[in-house]
Amino acid sequence: MALLQKEAGVRIPLRIVPLFETAADLRRAGETMSRLLSIDWYRRFIDRKQEVMIGYSDSSKDAGRFTAAWELFQAQEQIVASCREAGVELTLFHGRGGSVGRGGGPTYLAVRSQPPGSVAGRLRVTVQGEMIQAEFGLIGIALRTLEIYTTATLDATLVPSAAPRAEWREQIERMSVAASRGYRGVVYDTPRFLDYFRAATPVTELEALNIGSRPARRGGVKKGVESLRAIPWQFAWTQNRLLLPSWLGVDDALRAADDSALDEMMREWPFFRSTIELIEMVLAKAEPQIAAHYDRLLVSDELRDLGERMRERLAQTMELVKRVTGHERLLENNTALRRSIDVRNPYVDPINVVQAEILRRLRASGDACLQDAFVVTVNGIAAGMRNTG
Repeated sequence: MALLQKEAGVRIPLRIVPLFETAADLRRAGETMSRLLSIDWYRRFIDRKQEVMIGYSDSSKDAGRFTAAWELFQAQEQIVASCREAGVELTLFHGRGGSVGRGGGPTYLAVRSQPPGSVAGRLRVTVQGEMIQAEFGLIGIALRTLEIYTTATLDATLVPSAAPRAEWREQIERMSVAASRGYRGVVYDTPRFLDYFRAATPVTELEALNIGSRPARRGGVKKGVESLRAIPWQFAWTQNRLLLPSWLGVDDALRAADDSALDEMMREWPFFRSTIELIEMVLAKAEPQIAAHYDRLLVSDELRDLGERMRERLAQTMELVKRVTGHERLLENNTALRRSIDVRNPYVDPINVVQAEILRRLRASGDACLQDAFVVTVNGIAAGMRNTG
């Protein structure tokens, strides 16, 4: 980027913002930044001020939401340490989406759960999709959103959370390995999974629509999950209400941990508590009966066992999360959100039923007239599910 600016004759240098997004890149983030900041001319070029972007989308698609959260936490610790050692002022740029699977969730909770030192009076975040309208569409709401960001940033700067204990790191590392293994065992290593995904969700139809800022797939990559961009990957599972990328592997993670350690981490570690609370929110929004309806209408007999297994894992994950939180019902400590979901579901559920039928007819006939009706259902479900961008 510096060379490009030089060749283009840029007189006022533009920011150079390294991006770390995949799980493998996140693990090397500290080492990479240390090597970059060891270059004298580069430190002079940036005037000892460095912005670094961490991406939530591809890391979640690559390793699963739980593992990605831990990788992102560690990467931030390493980046903070590298910049501190080099005497460089750091601004972390969080490439979050609206959905939990892409780093979304309540703003205050997200900011306050970051590693100590990573919010030093500054942070930058992306706001994408329908979240722009939801958070900034009206003047009053926009002011409230900015107040939340400001308050969270000040709190995290003035009263940073303590670094996690060594025993907590050991626990969550074991959980992360188990979660990633469970997630990838389904998404990447199950031969028929991609066929099931394309049948049970409207991902094929979404790829044909001009509703995103970028193509649904990256060019030059084989047509598997690897080539699919994170937005349609998350969005398709939200449409059929299974929300699989946001919780898959969490059951394996919780089984791999000691119950006493989980209780302590929930009480005393903001990062871990926020991770579990976000997963609890996703589980509260999931509707296995709706996902089963899509399977009955759209999935062939030889693939339906995959859907049944996923819904069984969803039910097991719900029970495990309730055990960790001590709740008898998901979100019982957040009555406002629980009521909001309960109020919206009777309106969203019929739209899902209509969408499943439209997809069945569209796939049988290819009637282009059904496309408009399909788009209406997509917008309706996205609006009802809220954080889907």
